[in-house]
Parts: sequence; C-alpha cells; structure tokens
Amino acid sequence: MKLNSLIEENFRLVEIQKTALRKLGIRTIEDLLYHFPVRYGDTSSMKNIGSLVGGDNVVIFGKISGLKTSKAYIKKIPMAEAFIEDESGKIKAIWFHQPYLAKMIGENALVKAEGKVSERKGELYMSNPKIETVSRLPIGVGDSLFGEKKEDYTLYPVYEESRGITSNWIFHKIQKAFSLGVLDEITDPIPEEILKKYSLPSLKTSLVWIHSPHRIKDAESARKRLAFEEIFFIQLEKQKERIEYRKNPAPVIDKDEKDLEDFIGRFPFKATNAQRKAIADILADFKKGQAMSRLLEGDVGSGKTAVAAVAVYATSTTRPKGQDFGSLQTAYMAPTEILATQHFESFIKYFSYLNINIGLITGSGCRKFPSKVNPLGWTDISRTQLLKWVANGEIPILIGTHALIQKTVNFKSLALVIIDEQHRFGTAQRQKLAKKSLLAPHLLSMTATPIPRTLALTIYGDLDLTLLDEMPEGRKKIITEIVLPIDRDKTYEKIRAELKDGRQAYVICPRIDEPDPAKEMALLAKSVKEEAKRLKKDIFPEYEISILHSKMKPSEKEKVMNDFKDKKIDILVATSVVEVGVNVPNATIIVLEGAERFGLAQLHQLRGRVIRSNHQAYCYVFADTKTDKTLNRLKALKEAKNGFELAEFDLKFRGTGGLYGQKQWGISDIGMEAIKNIKMVEAARAEVKNMIEKDPLLNRYPILQQKLSHRQSATIHFE
Repeated sequence: MKLNSLIEENFRLVEIQKTALRKLGIRTIEDLLYHFPVRYGDTSSMKNIGSLVGGDNVVIFGKISGLKTSKAYIKKIPMAEAFIEDESGKIKAIWFHQPYLAKMIGENALVKAEGKVSERKGELYMSNPKIETVSRLPIGVGDSLFGEKKEDYTLYPVYEESRGITSNWIFHKIQKAFSLGVLDEITDPIPEEILKKYSLPSLKTSLVWIHSPHRIKDAESARKRLAFEEIFFIQLEKQKERIEYRKNPAPVIDKDEKDLEDFIGRFPFKATNAQRKAIADILADFKKGQAMSRLLEGDVGSGKTAVAAVAVYATSTTRPKGQDFGSLQTAYMAPTEILATQHFESFIKYFSYLNINIGLITGSGCRKFPSKVNPLGWTDISRTQLLKWVANGEIPILIGTHALIQKTVNFKSLALVIIDEQHRFGTAQRQKLAKKSLLAPHLLSMTATPIPRTLALTIYGDLDLTLLDEMPEGRKKIITEIVLPIDRDKTYEKIRAELKDGRQAYVICPRIDEPDPAKEMALLAKSVKEEAKRLKKDIFPEYEISILHSKMKPSEKEKVMNDFKDKKIDILVATSVVEVGVNVPNATIIVLEGAERFGLAQLHQLRGRVIRSNHQAYCYVFADTKTDKTLNRLKALKEAKNGFELAEFDLKFRGTGGLYGQKQWGISDIGMEAIKNIKMVEAARAEVKNMIEKDPLLNRYPILQQKLSHRQSATIHFE
C-alpha cells in the first residue's frame, strides 16, 4: 500500500462514502493517516447496562438481538427496535424514522451504541442512539458472555465524521492500512538528534499511538510530536523566506537623532518609552544595508501610526544613493479606503511643515498634497498624473489600498513598504509590493489585532517582533460594562447624558439587513438598518442618527465618516466595517449589539474606536445570552488589562478554534494545539535557526528538503 495512492484504489467505496471522504478532505492513504482523532472514549470508565439510570449520556458495548421494524402506536411513525445486552442486563433501543437499521445490522452482532438513556413507565430505553457494529469488544465489556477475544486496550478514538463515513469505519481502515505495511513507506523528516533532545517519538510511532493508544499518555505524546513537526516546518519556511529576503541589498538610511527629535517633538502627545524603543529598533535596521522585516504589534490607540510616521520621515528626507536631489520613497498600504484616506489626512498633519508631496491612490480616485491652489490642502488629480509623479520620484510618500500593487504603479526609489493591519494581506500581496524596487525595500508590518506571543512567533516567524505595550500619557482606560436585556433602559440614559455633553456614539450590529424569519437557520441578530430606525423612533429622537456598512459605495461611506467627524451625526449605527483604524476623537461611547456573535479580538478592536482622546470612554457590551460560558468570556473583555492579555485568555480558555483557526492562519488543529505551548514554539524556532545558520540549503537533510518542497508546492498561506 502506497502513501500517495487513492483511498478508492485500496478500499471498496459506495458513492455516499466517496462524497463523505471528499468533504473530510481525505483523498489518499496519507490523508487518512493524518485525519487525527478529535478525542478518545474510554471503555474502562463505562457503566454496564445493568447500572444505567435515566438521563445518563452513555456509550455502551453489547450484543444486539430482537431486531424488528414497526410503527409507533399513535403517530404511525416507521421505526426500528432492538435490545442491546451485556452480562449485566439489557436495554431497549428505538430508532424513529430509521426502519432500515433493522436490515443493516445483523442479529447477534456486536455493537457500540451512543446516546441518552430515557425512562418511560419505569422502563429504561435509548431513543435514536448512534450505533455501529464492532468486530470485537473492548476489555471489561461482557467478557464471560462473549468469549475470549478482546482488545488489549480500553481507549477508542473518535474522529470527525460525515454522512456515510463513521468514526468506526475510519478507525478500521487505518488499522487495515497499518496491517498492510503502509508504515514502511514513511520516512521521518525531523532529524533524530532533535527528536532525542526533546524526547519525542518517531513519526511511525506517533501515527500508531495517535490512532490506537494503549494509554492516554501515548496519545498526548504523539500529538505533541506531530504538533512540533508542524510548527517546525512553518518556522523552516518562514526562516528561509527571511534569509532569502535579506540576501538582497537594501537602501541605507542613516538619520541624525536631532533631526528626528524635532519631528517627534511635533507630535500632539509625548512619545511613550515603547514608541521610542520601536523607533530605535527601526532606525537600527535602516542602517544595516539589509532589508528590514519587522512587525509592530500594538494595542488600539498605542500610537503605531506615529511610529510609522517617524520611519517615513527618515526615509523621505534621505537622498537616493549617488544623488544630490530627490528622496527615497515610501509605499503605505491600508486594507480599506476609509483607513487609507485617514492615514493620508494624518500624514498631511505630520508633514505639512516640510512641504513634502504625499499621494493617495484608491479604487475611488487619487489625491495629492499640497495643492497648487491651496498649499495647506489636498486636491483630486488624475490617476495618470499621480502615477507619472510617483514613477519619476516627485511623490516620496504614496498611501493606498490594494491599488498600490497594480502593475501600473511604479516607483523610482522605493525604500520602505508599510503594511497596516498585516493579517489582512497575504504573503503574495506583500511580495508584489516589495518587487516594485531594484533594491529590496525595508518592510514594516503593523497590526492592532491582539495575537498571543506563540502565534506571532509562528505565523510571523520571518519578521522581527516589536511590541507597543504602553498607551500615550493621559489616556483613560475604557469603562466596559456587560449589559443584559433587563438593564438596557438604564444604559440608554447613561448614553444620553454623554450625548448631552456633546459627545458621540457608535452602535455596532452583526448584520446589515433584517433576516428573513421564514428562512431556515436565519441569524436572528440586530441589523444596522432596523436598529437605526428603532433608536431614532423610540430611544434618541432628538439626535441625528446615520448608518455605515460594507454594501455602501466608497463615496457614501466617506461622506458618512466625514459627517461623523464633523459632528453632523451624533450616533453612527454600523457593522464591524469601523473596526480598523477609524479615528473620531469626540466619539466616546460604543455599544456592541449581539456581542456574543463576535470574537474577543474583534470586540477589543471595536472598543478601541473610542480611545482616541483623553475624554473618559465607555463601552457597553449588549449581550442577549444567559449562558455562564459566554458571559464569562465577555467578562474577560472587561477585566483584561490590554489586548495581549485578552488574546492569551482566549487561547487558554476558548481553545485554538475560538479566535485563531485553520481558515485564518492555515494551521491544522493539531498545530494550533502547539500554539498554547510557548516552550515548544521557542524550541522549534531555535532548532530551525540553528539548522539554517549552519546549512542554509539543508544539504545535510535531504528528507527535510523533500518535505519542505512538498509543503511549498501545496501553496499554503499563513495570513
């Protein structure tokens, strides 16, 4: 049996099974081996049938008998009936609407049944239990009744299933593959000395232990090793990317500190120690002649844009090598037009005294500062004219959206690329921007998304990490309250008091339109359009209320945001489109409707919209849930000191699937388990760095080379 051979070449499959396997992402024998159990059941802790009581959720093993089809007495629903028996007793099982089960399961077959025990007129029964036949019974179940054959372990794996493919089917096919020698095909890509150093089992052993562990410790050991391997390869890919990028010569930018102090002194606030350290890190990178690759991670409102402005100042006041005229250029990419426009306006404030040309390019049009007519303002210009000035170096600072990476955008002396909200752009998009220069431009990525340190070290392994963990002086902590339906009216009065003082408010809703109540599985959550009408009619009729959402045209969104900034709007009802970077200092209140429907990181970023001034800010988290689990999660939003702490909380208590999942980062569930373990991530990172430094081409590790090549050909992206 070959690892890369198709499942259907080795096992007989009906059409429903082929469809199920496609849904599970299982095409080859190797895919099957890497379809890991989601959990393990343990038959040693099972109750015998004789000890069952009503209300129990159980897994039982036994012999099935008395199989028949019938119809329910009153409603005439077709059903199957049977008894499941072990040495301690028997229990009736009923399957409504599934009479075919009586024909599919043979009389006296050995079965595993899983479901809830119910009671009626003093008699116990199981209604619609999940059932499957087993070839042998685990130890401790019906030994004297069913003879000598038994398993020598008590754990059984439980896999993700799909209609037509059961957990038991997957288990037996994997065992069959093992018996046909598929493990002989496997070569371990992790060097033996690394496995010994961290007491990790071999790949063959890990695959056996994860699918059929004798003890839970075996399963844990296997998962640890397989998780280490995944993190190891991600680190390997990232470190190779880093080395390749740094091979290219980069512009040397060497600025006088006094120059920088004059610029920093013009900030509307005193620079924090964290900002000064970040600036020092960037300037040190600029002087090396190697391309900088740095991630600036900072909480909402911590002053990332100001740090970026210093980097841009250093770049745009430096001449290209060998020239006594012109400036090195910066490309600043933002994920939305609203944010790109806001950065354009911020940079005008930072750079207006220097008379430096600044351009803006988005899907909606182009702008340039300063205008010939108005030296203190900007003007709309044609795309052709803007691109001409960028190409000949007359515009040293160009801010934009994805429009920046189009083929028609060319720079004369691009020296710095800044990417805002790093996780919203893929690696390919970053590379397109970086290739717009003969020399490798310095790269500064920024994110306000709270990311646990382990995840940042993994997915951004090719970047140096700088944290902004301080807030500007005078900023007050946002007062956050969890509001249940009973307290809504009181909260509206608190909001009214703030509005009377001249402040403004955001109201964030999960939907744009009302759901169709007739539609199955409709998300019954507050919508922007209806909530705005309700607030105007019933709650705040005296205030100006407007809406903002992603389906609006860019020009409409811009007008609404400008009206909100100019205080023509008191309450802005919006979707999470306002999540990233929008800056309205007078807005000090944010209401988060249906908060249980958002992730903690998103709630934290939304809350950050109202920490743009030294006024006291308020966040009211409106939750319709009553479950303790959800309320405790929302309380973490109230109690966490900063985004980093919140991210660690979410990782620890919600698990890997909560905030950070496979779809977002391209890491499997088992790899995400490793993210909880800082020692494992740091160990994998250290081993990879050591290996790459000694042998950049991995000539000593041909198996590693082969596996790495195979992974890269699968074109996995990690943002």
